Amino acid sequence: MCPEIVNESPIEVELSDDERQPCEVWTRVMGYHRPTSSFNIGKQGEHLERKHFIETKSFDGDRSPSDH
Repeated sequence: MCPEIVNESPIEVELSDDERQPCEVWTRVMGYHRPTSSFNIGKQGEHLERKHFIETKSFDGDRSPSDH
């Protein structure tokens, strides 16, 4: 880490809506990636109904899961 950067306080930047760039969301469909903006109405509905999950730590075989 650079010592000259460590002591700097973070700079807050506020952008107006005109200055913002839209975030394009991509997803994997049938083995390839494509933007969700190209989905038809039915596929957009399916995408909104998807369940999100958080992946937990896996067992690596060397130690018991309680050792992690």
